[in-house]
Order: sequence, then C-alpha cells, then structure tokens
Amino acid sequence: MTPVHAAGVNAGTLIENTASATFKAGSQTGTIRSNKVVIRVDELLDVAVTSLAASELVLQSEPGVLPFAVTNSGNGPEAFVLTVDAAMSGNQFSPQIIGLAIDSNDNGTYEAGVDQMLAGGAQTPVLAPDGAARIFVLAALPDGASDAQLARVQLVAAAATGSGAPGTSFADKGEGGGNAVVGLTTARNAAQAAMRSSLASVSLIKSARVVDPFGGTAPIPGAKVTYQLVAEVSGSGIAQGLAVTDVIPAGTTYTAGSLSLDGAALTDGEDGDAGKAGSSGVSVALGDAAGGTRFTVNFTVQIN
Repeated sequence: MTPVHAAGVNAGTLIENTASATFKAGSQTGTIRSNKVVIRVDELLDVAVTSLAASELVLQSEPGVLPFAVTNSGNGPEAFVLTVDAAMSGNQFSPQIIGLAIDSNDNGTYEAGVDQMLAGGAQTPVLAPDGAARIFVLAALPDGASDAQLARVQLVAAAATGSGAPGTSFADKGEGGGNAVVGLTTARNAAQAAMRSSLASVSLIKSARVVDPFGGTAPIPGAKVTYQLVAEVSGSGIAQGLAVTDVIPAGTTYTAGSLSLDGAALTDGEDGDAGKAGSSGVSVALGDAAGGTRFTVNFTVQIN
C-alpha cells in the first residue's frame, strides 16, 4: 500500500517551553526563568482512501473483489466509518454489494472465512497515525445486467470522531483529552474502482434432413430423419455447464450409434465421452464454453 504520511507531531504530545532572561545590575549579574508554558497538541482528523485495483474488475457469474486502502493521515489514533456507494452517475448497471471485509491477515488476498466481514456503516479498527487497513468490497452482477457494461463503486471513509469543514473542532474528543480538529481532507475521503460485466448468451437452432427408403425426402414410415442442433455462444463471458438435450419424437426410433459432436462420433452409453443416447432422448455435455464457440450435434431417428 502506498504510504500516506500523518501530519506532524502526534496528538496528545505536550510541547513545553520556559524562557530565561539575564541582566546586570551594578556589579551583579543575574538570570531569571519564566513560568513554564505547556501546550497539548490537538488531534488532526485526516484520512486517505485509495483504490488498489490494478485494472477494472471483470464480473462474471461469481462475486468479485475490489481492494482499497484506508490510511489514517491524521496525527492521532482514529477509527473510520465505511460506506459503499454503488449508484454512481454514468453506471450502466448497478452492482450488487455483497459486503465489506478487512484484510485480517494482511496478505493482500481476500479469503472467505478468514477475513473479517464488516457490516455497512461499520468502523475500521482504530488506526495509528500512518496506519492503514486494506478493505475488500465484494460485488456481484445484478439480475438484468448485459454483457460488456461498465460500472463504478465508491468506498467512503469518515473519521468516527467527526468530519466537516477544515478547522471544525470537537471539544475534548482528541487523543489525550485535547480537541479533535478536522484537517484539509474534511476527515472524509473516497476512492472509486471500476468493473465490467462479462456474460455469455447461447443460441440453439434445430434443423432436420429426411431421407426416405427410395432415395427421396418424403417423411414416410421407414424414412431416416437426421436432426442437427447448433449451439452458438456469444459475448465476452463463459456459458458454464453448457449441455444440449433433445427428446426422441413420438412415432420414431433412435438409430443406435448415430450421435455425433462436431462431426466426431459419440457412444450412446454413459462413459468417458460427452454424449449419451437412447430410446428416450439424447444429451451432450459441452462444459464451460467461451463466447465465440460453436457446437454441432447430430443424431438420427427412423419414422416407425
């Protein structure tokens, strides 16, 4: 995390000063000391929030993580209230905020069950001057999002003691019993991070070709009907667990051994390949398919 240096002398520090004077009266010289003046340094409330994301977050079917750093740039120990704004002007979709987490073991990676989850409006732990906390914002795509849309979220941190115009003072709220004074950041700061939706869509087109026993195309008893199913994936995302199924039409019988994928024969049984077929229907498991891929499934039935 980029360091943000705290301002000046630590809050609560006592600045003590005593003056002296020397003089001569006749043949005598003397020195006197003034009373001691003690000033307690007030707490300056300042904070810096920075995005730690190296690039925009690509959101697919699973939630994603946006890392931020919240740094106490004041001169006293302070906790900060965290809020997330996902309704940013110009967003093409409204990200769903799953929650906030603090990097409990400071390893820079979000770990579910390890990093402490924070409720919205929760406070960070008290941070020493120059102390920082890495905060993870967990976001997901909402229903209705489309492929390649852009959005931003904003993490806001505000001093728990208070915020406001620079110079605003909170009496007796500072470290060591002094005042707490709002610094140039207004004791409130924010940073934004961007994300992009990455989704896939699937089209499925079915066609049939008939060959009758006499070499023609009449759909008569004994004719063979070869069905072709073309599944095409588009978009920048991945269609997970894509599978194509079809039911053997009533009045027909499946032709054993006719199932194929992209021209390669598949066995009818449940074995090591992607397909299975029988009297009730056919199915082909295509797995996770990226946008731009295309699959062609063929099988044949005979009209009874």
